[in-house]
Amino acid sequence: MNEKASVSKELNAKHAKVLEGLLKLPENRECADCRSKGPRWASINLGIFICMQCSGIHRSLGVHISKVRSTTLDTWLPEQVSFMQMVGNVKSNDYWEAELPPQFDRNPTEKFIQSKYVEKKWASKTSPQPSVAVNQDNKSAGTSRKGIPKKARKYSLDEEIFTEEMARVAPIIRNRGASLDLMSDIFSVPPNEVNAENNITSSKSADGATDLFSLLYVSEAKQDRTVVPPSRWATFE
Repeated sequence: MNEKASVSKELNAKHAKVLEGLLKLPENRECADCRSKGPRWASINLGIFICMQCSGIHRSLGVHISKVRSTTLDTWLPEQVSFMQMVGNVKSNDYWEAELPPQFDRNPTEKFIQSKYVEKKWASKTSPQPSVAVNQDNKSAGTSRKGIPKKARKYSLDEEIFTEEMARVAPIIRNRGASLDLMSDIFSVPPNEVNAENNITSSKSADGATDLFSLLYVSEAKQDRTVVPPSRWATFE
């Protein structure tokens, strides 16, 4: 299933506002490569904002080097927006231009971008690549939230908003109903009534036994107990 299809219009509008806010930051007002004003494109795996001309050069590098998206025309996933928030042009250039000489001539731009990202000509030899550093930070943050499923942690962009909204909502106490034992306690008969019923039952049982004994005694008394002498016994002689 296409992940972009799961992004609602409301979420997409929220992403657009976040990206617009990132573009207004001083560090993102210039293209990360050619330094032209007002970039409207981005490389979502490098975490940088670039101009339209540089975006075409980035596309030519291949998606294994740079994945280009428009900040206004494309649908963004939450983790992509979150990554842009955590990196940006300054952090990215701190790594990719760590050994770039001051006042270096960036023309021709295509050759400069090729040397910068493919050949890693001026990349830092001591610090990790921004994408690697962000993944490490996410893993360390994930260990402190072991109870949260990974799918839920994936959409970290809205966690702060969600937490604030949940804090405003008063806790709701639901009546789950009594358990089986509680129900039995609720509908149980008081001990006095139980004893009374037991006494009535036992007395009825005793009366029934007495009546049955009397009937047996009377019927047995009415039986003819005349003894026939042996002289009247039938013989087969």
